[in-house]
Amino acid sequence: MCELDDFDQFAQRAQEMTRRRFGALALGAGLAATLPGLAEATQQTAGADVNVTTPDGVADAYFVHPKRGRHPGVLIWPDIFGLRPAFKDMATRLAAAGYSVLVVNPFYRTRRAPTAPEHPDFSDPATRQSLLALAGTLSPATAQVDAKAFLAYLDGQPSVDTRRKIGTSGYCMGGPFVFRTAAAFPERVGAGATFHGGGLVTEAADSPHKLVPGMKAHFLVAIAASDDRQDPQAKDALRAAFAAAHLPAEIEVYAGTQHGWCPPDSRVYDAAQAERAWSRMLALFSTALA
Repeated sequence: MCELDDFDQFAQRAQEMTRRRFGALALGAGLAATLPGLAEATQQTAGADVNVTTPDGVADAYFVHPKRGRHPGVLIWPDIFGLRPAFKDMATRLAAAGYSVLVVNPFYRTRRAPTAPEHPDFSDPATRQSLLALAGTLSPATAQVDAKAFLAYLDGQPSVDTRRKIGTSGYCMGGPFVFRTAAAFPERVGAGATFHGGGLVTEAADSPHKLVPGMKAHFLVAIAASDDRQDPQAKDALRAAFAAAHLPAEIEVYAGTQHGWCPPDSRVYDAAQAERAWSRMLALFSTALA
């Protein structure tokens, strides 16, 4: 799987793809009805832009939850394009399925959202340089500081059932943050899901896959086919790490997908495969956060 700072192939693919219409989320919702085993609740939701105080400042975020009752909390780490309407829509969809969801701007130390232009083109040198500079401000240390603050925020909300475990999901660069959150707070995080996560397996001493022994969460790792071609051994290392820790983990390469295929505003959005990955996340959360 790709490293956070290695987006050359991603940029090249972006040039080759036509722009996906932002209405793709509606298409994905329509496809959901045709996929076997996918059942989503349709609870009414309430959402709002919020500010979360951390030791390093004030993070802008979006919090959405069912209008009634208390539900498991979920923390979403977005991809390098940051907090934006597509992720607010995804959070709202998850809330309608029965979760209280916080999706964050990971770059709040530098800039409030939006941190990327609408329909960003990563192959554009200026856009690429700007986004990589933002990504370079983040680290394992900032991820842990932020995860602690974000989980505390969730636990402080009346709509969050603190008797149940919290879930966390991440896309692209958000994938490693999911691993770091689950490892830093094993008693609180019960499920983690990553989608085309970058840099999950590296040679570093604190590589995300080396943190698995400290976790108690069940996992879904949805791998882009293009990432698997670049690093085919990564999935084996992940499977071995979870097996050694005796933790349930569904680790799958999604055939025909390009890095970034899950967010509905992505230039390489694959509606059918994104819906299948979404259904697997719902299945994970329904059991691990029960």
